[in-house]
This record gives sequence, C-alpha cells and structure tokens, in this order.
Amino acid sequence: MVTTTGVLFIVAAVVLFFFWIYGIVSFYFDLRYQFLPAARRYLRDDEQADRPDPEEYI
Repeated sequence: MVTTTGVLFIVAAVVLFFFWIYGIVSFYFDLRYQFLPAARRYLRDDEQADRPDPEEYI
C-alpha cells in the first residue's frame, strides 16, 4: 500500500532532481556561451599584445 509519506518523498526527490539537472545544464550553457568566448578573447588579445606591430618598422 502506498503511503502519503512515500508519495511526498518521491515527489520531493523528482523536484530536487529536476532543479539539479537544470543547474547542470545552465552551468554548461554559461560556460559554452559566456565564459569560454571571454577566455578565448582574453587569450587572443594577450597574444597580440606581445607581438610587435609590423608597421612600426616600415
């Protein structure tokens, strides 16, 4: 026989699992579309800053 406590436990577990998965997916998309492009942009600008400008020598 199913008890009220058992049903509440299952519902609470499903709700918490939903928010856990939502957080993981959200973190993945934040990394992919915000943090990685910013890191690439930072590294690309940093590498170009170390190179001398070829037009200075003309």
